[in-house]
Amino acid sequence: MGLYDRYLATRIRWSDASLPESIAVVLTERDLLEKGAYETLERCWRWAFEYRAAHVLVYVSVLDEEVVPTLQRQFGDVDAPYPIAVRGPGDDRQADAPIQVSIGLGGKHEFATAVQGLAEEVADGELDPEDVDESEIEKRLVFPTAPDLVVKTGAERLSDFMIWQSVYSELYFTDVNWRDFRKRDYLRALRDYQARQRRFGR
Repeated sequence: MGLYDRYLATRIRWSDASLPESIAVVLTERDLLEKGAYETLERCWRWAFEYRAAHVLVYVSVLDEEVVPTLQRQFGDVDAPYPIAVRGPGDDRQADAPIQVSIGLGGKHEFATAVQGLAEEVADGELDPEDVDESEIEKRLVFPTAPDLVVKTGAERLSDFMIWQSVYSELYFTDVNWRDFRKRDYLRALRDYQARQRRFGR
């Protein structure tokens, strides 16, 4: 670790501000085609848990769903510090693991599927319409964990990303491309998070 990295790490550890318990990293399929992309991901997971994250979500946006099976297989070969739950389009199993990976599962589709499930339960008499609230929707989301911090590399827009879960998330954009993402860039995101006053919509 370089001198600047140690400086950032010290500032983070000595700060009274809290650290994010849940972190999301937004990537594209192009990011994962770069040399060393998965090694960067493995390092990023270690950094997150080193700085007290309980959950890390990796959201991979894809333009062609035909690449999803290939990406899913590649995630099966990565060296992760904790169990991984990988979900793709059409997969409605809830992701319940320290590391959660979404490959091409759009936020709009995920939310619409959850609402559809609620509507079917109401129609079947299994759920009273008066009982439909935020918690009932969240129970039916594939990715129920709301990220405290969302990191997007390459300074692109977020696209169709977790529209329900990220409504109160802190967003951090960096011009650094994923292939060049280093620990100092991650630490900068944490420092930025610590400097913010979270309002949760208030």
